[in-house]
Amino acid sequence: MLSVQGLNQYYGGSHTLRDIGFDVPAGACTTLLGRNGVGKTTLLKCLMGVLAMRSGKVAFAGESITNLPPYARAALGIGYVPQGRDIFPRLSVMENLQMGLAAKKGGAKVPDFIFDMFPVLKQMLNRRGGDLSGGQQQQLAIGRALAMRPRLLILDEPTEGIQPSIIKDIERAIRSLVAAGDIAILLVEQYYDFAKSLADHYVVLSRGEVVARGLGANMDRDNVRAHLAV
Repeated sequence: MLSVQGLNQYYGGSHTLRDIGFDVPAGACTTLLGRNGVGKTTLLKCLMGVLAMRSGKVAFAGESITNLPPYARAALGIGYVPQGRDIFPRLSVMENLQMGLAAKKGGAKVPDFIFDMFPVLKQMLNRRGGDLSGGQQQQLAIGRALAMRPRLLILDEPTEGIQPSIIKDIERAIRSLVAAGDIAILLVEQYYDFAKSLADHYVVLSRGEVVARGLGANMDRDNVRAHLAV
């Protein structure tokens, strides 16, 4: 679904991402792991077109999106849940979810499966997003991205600062999306156990480079945890 080849990015004179390459297949969860500051969020912003990359290629469903702006990538079916959630605090839950329909034609409705996945959102439709707890806001951010029925869902550290019960809800949601078989998921995470529980494939980033990759089932054997230790 997503293919990245030879991606390089610079911040001033600093070479922040170096020849990044990996694939994200459909019907599977690919986890991108690494310590804080290794370039994970920068990479995602490059994939979404928010940050310019110096060189490399990005293809989505077999077509190049290397030079497309962010709104065009979203219109193709790429959903993005940024680190920190970035919901609209003064808009209601329903209005936040409707923002996820911006790339759809007029008349599109928020899909019911989002409320099945995160029942708390249905109970709080008229509440302002800023009045929700951190975990509820994370569910809202994921729901907003899913409203467009993306073919690729990119999640940037969805467990950060979230209580354990909601982490379990998010895990179940991701698992059900993968089981449906029609979506690819790229999950950025530094919480090893959460990543391992969901990973069909893994990629490890260190100092702006891919240093390991493989099957999720082999993460323990490949000692992936060592790459995350401080």
